[in-house]
Amino acid sequence: MKFLVDAQLPQRLARWLCTAGHDAVHTRELSEGNRTGDAAINELSIREQRVVITKDEDFVDLFLLRHQPYKLLLVATGNINNNELERLFQANLEGIVQALESCDFVELDRTALICHQ
Repeated sequence: MKFLVDAQLPQRLARWLCTAGHDAVHTRELSEGNRTGDAAINELSIREQRVVITKDEDFVDLFLLRHQPYKLLLVATGNINNNELERLFQANLEGIVQALESCDFVELDRTALICHQ
């Protein structure tokens, strides 16, 4: 699966997704880096069919209004350290991928994976 990790999440998450066999980039790797605007992130997501992984609620609003980005994974954990975040993804990656195969908007919190229809 192809992912685009937004600026509020660590670059380490994108690297970990790559080691898990996925195609993942972080906004830091884009030409404007972490200053890349939401519109550019959406455009890239649609063009390359990448799932945007973010904590930014603005993407939820955009998704509900315009069905953009291509697919959305909202990390709704509140403050979480990088080690906990990585463990959360390790424990849920298979479920995340399965959910994104049938849903375009998935929410991950500390205890559940929610597939929004």
